[in-house]
Amino acid sequence: MWIELVSSLSGDVDFSTPVDEGEFVAVESALGQTLPADLKSFLRESDGVSDEFGCDFVWSAAEILARNREMNEREDFRNLYMPFDSLLFIGDSGGGDLFAFVVKPLRLDIFVWEHETDSRRWVARDLEDYIRRYLSAGGEDWYAS
Repeated sequence: MWIELVSSLSGDVDFSTPVDEGEFVAVESALGQTLPADLKSFLRESDGVSDEFGCDFVWSAAEILARNREMNEREDFRNLYMPFDSLLFIGDSGGGDLFAFVVKPLRLDIFVWEHETDSRRWVARDLEDYIRRYLSAGGEDWYAS
């Protein structure tokens, strides 16, 4: 389903091999939370995907783990930004802004975290809508108001 959706929107993307179930367990255990069902479904088909410019708009499971740990554990981030513990980052814009599910409280919506202003703003109703909007826009800052 996901590979077909992405391929129907853009012929110039790079898919990865599917994530194995053991990696889900390791990532969820390390993060202390369950990954959203749509994200797990996506990663079962492709462990991340990048656009024609090499931007990973859906990260691999390993990158999701690494980037979320970084965002929540870096001392300088804690002093500079509002807490990130309610977000699960899943991809980036290529320009520093990150996309995330809200996990506290659990929502299907995708928000963008804008690194220059520390704002968090709704951009899509779910993972499918996010992918459609991202690939249909054809470039950076598609989510800017």
